[in-house]
Amino acid sequence: MRIQNAFRAGLIGSLGVGLGIVLMTAVQSLATVLTYIFIALFLSLGLDPAVKWLTSKKLPKWAAILTVVIVVVGAVAGIIIAIVPMMVDQIIALWNTLPAEITSLKTKDWIALINTQFGSFIDINQVITEVGKFFGDPANISKIAGGALAVGVGVANALTGTLIVVILTLYFTASLQTIKDTAYSLVPQSKREKFIEMSEEITGGVGKYVVGQIALAALNGILAFIVLNLIGGKQALLFAFLAFLFALIPLIGTVMASIIVTLGQLVLADGQVALIIGIYFLIYMQVEAYVFSPKIMNKAISIPGSIVVIAALAGGTLMGILGALVAIPIAASIVLIIKEVVIPAQNEA
Repeated sequence: MRIQNAFRAGLIGSLGVGLGIVLMTAVQSLATVLTYIFIALFLSLGLDPAVKWLTSKKLPKWAAILTVVIVVVGAVAGIIIAIVPMMVDQIIALWNTLPAEITSLKTKDWIALINTQFGSFIDINQVITEVGKFFGDPANISKIAGGALAVGVGVANALTGTLIVVILTLYFTASLQTIKDTAYSLVPQSKREKFIEMSEEITGGVGKYVVGQIALAALNGILAFIVLNLIGGKQALLFAFLAFLFALIPLIGTVMASIIVTLGQLVLADGQVALIIGIYFLIYMQVEAYVFSPKIMNKAISIPGSIVVIAALAGGTLMGILGALVAIPIAASIVLIIKEVVIPAQNEA
């Protein structure tokens, strides 16, 4: 009997381990699909306030959803048609002129100053020459990009992923309330009211946060594009897009964008343009922190700054910029659950 029980326990344990391995393998295989679903769900929460606002203006719900869908599809199509071709042209032009731009750094006054100060430790001109040779070799550029085939596959995957996310976002937006009601019905009746209250608070805050963060990032990119054009900056659209992309990361994103854009202009333009754009970003970060951000994010969920940084770093490490964007609402939801559920339960224990 003991041998039979031990055998049974070992068999059940091995089956459990095998099932766990199968599930983890399945999740890993479906990681890309789950990422698309996750991103689309967050974006739909960001569109939900617009639907509710239109509904509050006596517009039928189906008309409100249709209006939001048309606006989103039009915006995505407009960006693809108007901006993407210009950006591709600027990227190609940058790669074609990058070796010459790097080599021309030897004539810059600030390089001469650095060479004067640190020339005894390192030959700056020789470093610039070697870097220019490296980027001037098409084989090296192909290796950096992963080869022409890998670049083509990457672009195709990016376009396909964007299309899938847009379609899922529109579907989730149209059926968000149904999804919520289904989830609420799975909760026991005795706990359903509290669950609904917390869920609505979390989803409402997440929606406002997503809209606010995207609005701040768009404002950062648009203003950077305007300033770069006014001061004669190089590759203005490309660097403005980078400013928008990095500004999606809370707290540290604008700082990272300012460093990248300033260094890029220092290499491609001159020291005066880099100095002006650097000063602009210093002023903009203050205005954003004390004017734009409080007005745009005042109704979104809020958490301590330290948790924001930790969540952004963790999300960025796991899923890149999009991971950093969605990690903040997740962290805020966890904080809210701890405050509303865990702490009261511990106080009553």
